[in-house]
Amino acid sequence: MGRPTSVKPITTGSNRRDFFKRSGSGAVLLAAAPMAALSTGADAASVVFQHGVASGDPLADRVILWTRVTIATIKPTVPVTYVMATDPGLRRIVKRGVALTSAARDFTVKVDAIGLQPGTTYYYRFTAGGSESPIGRTKTLPVGATARLRMAVASCSNHAAGYFNAYARIAQRADLDLVVHLGDYIYEYGTGQYGSARTPEPATEMVTLADYRMRHAQYKRDPDSQAVHRQHPFIAIWDDHEITNDTWVAGAQNHDATEGTYADRVANGLKAYYEWMPIRVADPTDLRRNQRSFRFGDLVELVMLEERLSARSQQLAATVATPLGAGFVQTGDFADPARTLLGTTQEAWLAERLRTTPARWKLLGQGVMFAQLKGVAATNAAGGGAFLNSDQWDGYQPARNRIYDVIKGDASHARVDNVVVLTGDIHSSWVADLTQDPNNPDVTSGGYNPATGEGSQAVEFVGTSISSPGIDTDTNGAIAGFLRAINPHFKYINLHKRGYMLVDVTPQRAVGEWWHVDTVASPSNIETLAAVFEVQAGTNRLAPSAQTTPAANPPVLAP
Repeated sequence: MGRPTSVKPITTGSNRRDFFKRSGSGAVLLAAAPMAALSTGADAASVVFQHGVASGDPLADRVILWTRVTIATIKPTVPVTYVMATDPGLRRIVKRGVALTSAARDFTVKVDAIGLQPGTTYYYRFTAGGSESPIGRTKTLPVGATARLRMAVASCSNHAAGYFNAYARIAQRADLDLVVHLGDYIYEYGTGQYGSARTPEPATEMVTLADYRMRHAQYKRDPDSQAVHRQHPFIAIWDDHEITNDTWVAGAQNHDATEGTYADRVANGLKAYYEWMPIRVADPTDLRRNQRSFRFGDLVELVMLEERLSARSQQLAATVATPLGAGFVQTGDFADPARTLLGTTQEAWLAERLRTTPARWKLLGQGVMFAQLKGVAATNAAGGGAFLNSDQWDGYQPARNRIYDVIKGDASHARVDNVVVLTGDIHSSWVADLTQDPNNPDVTSGGYNPATGEGSQAVEFVGTSISSPGIDTDTNGAIAGFLRAINPHFKYINLHKRGYMLVDVTPQRAVGEWWHVDTVASPSNIETLAAVFEVQAGTNRLAPSAQTTPAANPPVLAP
């Protein structure tokens, strides 16, 4: 397959795609580029380990360790040693080993370090060719009684759109247990197509395996990306831009015949993703299936959902007008119960995880907004109103109703309380009670009382982007105010600030904090706490809250 012969135009103006869909551009490479000879006096670690270190997919007894070596002379295989210790000086070594890498995996290194202790912070380092990598820091998951989980939640890191200042702020938080990344870790677009703050590598849209590898490599060379990966383990799931915009099981909005087959493009993107991300392969027989869950003792079950490549039905076109642009109503094909985001297998798996986990809190890490989002308000009895974005769960309402059925329980299954949906994708900050009929104030008929939260079945925390643009013109909050007026289940909306979420969970409550950076146009260390909401255990509804207190005496950051 070849690269696109022309640059695809990116829609501008305040339309539906600007508003509710990011389209992306990212950047990245240094795939085995020749390096300066070590004898020149260049710092060896910065040359051989140009892409830093990372860790991810922690379990109670193991964690993935990751790095990449850049070598001057291509060899069939390169041995890379690693050590793990319980101190940042690497004096109390508990594990060491050797991994082999080669061009077949783009000289990336991925080690599943097993035999570790639960709930323990470790420090690690790689060595190759006489050079040492930076020291990384990671942590395993707890078992049994667990008093607290504290994590950052990120998404939509578009290298071309701006600087990763939010990553740098997350990296400085020593008391975090991990970082959850909800997708759009990279963006596919070429120069000037979606962001002009930095130039993507390659300059054209990524399509081939070499393209995807190059883009991942550029992201991993970013100093703020390296910092956050070095200090915290990641649990990540892709959204669409890791392949291309608005992906579904058999195609994508941003793919055409000039770019080869869609299946080949997906295979290229996934091969590079698994090479370059500190993540396990969930299903070696089908790399598109990447749903998995993580248990934090008796406190939290974190369920990561795959919503793009394994089963998603194609997005449907808008059919009606709303004050905010084109929209749709829940009739015709939109009401078809066969349409799906997760597929029957993953839906059944999710139901089983929700119903059987012994953990008090169930956190769903996923890509697209679960809450209803309307441009025209109406109750279900009056047709439900007009919805704005068919790429999110609103475009798959029968499938969403099946998730609600699991949460509400039935004659054979108990109700599932304490569900918190964690969402990225939309480049803006939102907090929502989750209800199937938010414009109906009659709780007895399945409605929702916005004053008390009665009728809410769960809650959703939606995080803004690391750098991808939202509605930068809504600085006065006029559009956000209009949306809140016709969508009363939203308690907070900010459409123009970048940043991340901090989620702090105890047996009594789950708190979401929305942290915004002042700019992505240039490097900056300024961040502001914008909003705090919580859900008390057993209530399934939101309430305003206050900033949480960082954990005392956390393990020191990696040097």
